[in-house]
Amino acid sequence: MFNIFVRNHSSAPSVAGIRNFENRHSANMASATTPVVSEQSARTTHLPMLDISKPPVIEGFTPLSRPREETFQEKFMRKSKENPFVPIGCLGTAGALMYGLRAFKQGKTRQSQLLMRGRIFAQGFTVVAIIFGVFTTALKKD
Repeated sequence: MFNIFVRNHSSAPSVAGIRNFENRHSANMASATTPVVSEQSARTTHLPMLDISKPPVIEGFTPLSRPREETFQEKFMRKSKENPFVPIGCLGTAGALMYGLRAFKQGKTRQSQLLMRGRIFAQGFTVVAIIFGVFTTALKKD
């Protein structure tokens, strides 16, 4: 009474095969309606190609524009203007370290010790400046 199709996975059934099946089994399925598929529409039916370079179009939805990514230099300048004490502390730390190492190499132990203590002070100043910047930024957003 019921026939089961077993088709090859590599190809779809042909339109002629579908028509032959419809003609043979039209008496058994008199109450059911079957759609008529023309040969041309079966051949030309293509799924639309998905273009991954563009976002999908959704009716009734307008996406927000993406902000332009800032470069390293722009971000550095913006952060330096927001909290200028951090770069000052970093430069002070690096300067004290360089002069302290140079004094150590020249054998000036007293000057080297003072510059290493100055480096520790500059590092502490930088950490305090970072913490201060974090708190002011957090308070600004409220």
